[in-house]
Order: sequence, then C-alpha cells, then structure tokens
Amino acid sequence: MRLAERVALVTGIGGPMGFAVAQRFAAEGASVIVTDISGRRLDAAVATIVAAGANPQKIVSRRTDVTVREELAELVDEGTEKFDHIDIIINIVGGRKGVQPRAPMHEMEEQRWDDTFALNLKANFHLAHLVAPGMLRREYGKIVNVSSINFAGEPGNSDYGAAKAAVASITRTMSMELAPHINVNCIVPGIIKTSALAIIGPEITASYRARTLLGRLGEPEDIANAALFLASDEASYITGINLPVSGGIFPAL
Repeated sequence: MRLAERVALVTGIGGPMGFAVAQRFAAEGASVIVTDISGRRLDAAVATIVAAGANPQKIVSRRTDVTVREELAELVDEGTEKFDHIDIIINIVGGRKGVQPRAPMHEMEEQRWDDTFALNLKANFHLAHLVAPGMLRREYGKIVNVSSINFAGEPGNSDYGAAKAAVASITRTMSMELAPHINVNCIVPGIIKTSALAIIGPEITASYRARTLLGRLGEPEDIANAALFLASDEASYITGINLPVSGGIFPAL
C-alpha cells in the first residue's frame, strides 16, 4: 500500500473530488482526517468509505468551515490526538460560494470577491500555520493544493481566476519556504464531473470538452490519482509544480 502508516488530512470530502481522494487514500492504507462544511454530506461520504472496506478506526471526521481558523484547529487537534501527527494535507475546498452568474470585474460585488478569495485561500493559510510546523519538526510532509485551469483568466469569473492564480503562486512560495523536507505541489484541474457542471451549464461544458485533446471531461478519480502520486514517496523529487489534470488544456498566464 502506497500510503501505509501515513496520516492525511483531506478537506471537502462531501464533493466528488474530495470524496474520491479520501476514498483512494484510505484504500492505499492511510489514516484519514476528513471534513466538509455539510455534516450530512460528510457523514454520507464516511459511511460509503467504510462500506467499501476502510477501517473506521483509521478515520477522524468533523464538520468544519475551513475558512474559520478555530474550526480547523479543532479538526487538527482531534486528528493529532488520535493519530499523533499529520503527514499529508490535500486542500480540495475551493470554487465560488453559491450559484453566481458571470459578471465583469467592474460590475462585480465586493462581497463576492472577498468570499471567493476566502473560500479558495483561507484553508491553505490556516493549515500551513496549524500543520506545517509539525511537518518541519519531523522533517517530512506532503502538501497538495488545488487550483484550476481558469487561473489563466476567464471572462465573467475574475474573482475565481485570480483566486486560483493565487493558489498556484502560494504553492511555489510554500515549496521554497518549506524545503527541503516538505514537498508542496498543486493540481490544476480542467472541468471535472462535479456539481459545477450544473452551474456552468451545457454550452460552456461542451466548449471545455471541445478544448481538451482527449475529448472528454475529467472524472473525480483523475484528481484522486494525481493527488495520490504527489502525496506518495514516488514523488519525493517533485516540488513546486502545477500539474495540469485537464485532458490537454494547458493553463498559463
């Protein structure tokens, strides 16, 4: 098993990507500390992971708003009390709050701008404070952030594109600051089959599919596979990269 004896914290497991990552990590032998803002989705995800064969004694779950430091601190404390330490962080949570129509930046509400940056960046910041010091003391750690191909810019979504560009940027900075013992990398997804498809609609979904070289949308398992590789010791000589998992769409500023 590729993650035997490792402890991984995965945010946002109530969504398809977070669930796929948590399930794959548990199957690969990791103890997992998992969270979601929805207690209902969190409980359902954990039940499914256990039903698939995971040991419930190797799972800590707690409903958490990852933008709130105190709630994340409680999650980290509960996880470390049971498992002693955290080896891996997978920062899945991101996106935009609610269903927001496209809007040019000069018409966008300030609250939307602030909410989007908080949702995509606060957890990375808080978990760096809460977990990275312990990784440095043990001289081992893997951090995987999640950006988006839209960090290259997209009309009507300046808030989201800018926030995801910031995720890519802090990944590079963290890889420098936490070297040489902690690997920090970033997955850059294309359009993945999640609830986002209902928000963006069939026309935009089709346009993204047409841009891919592989002619299909991404599956949550594609993200899980990339996260597993970057979190494993097979990627021990990889740090500071933005890995596109996008069917061939190349994100670049």
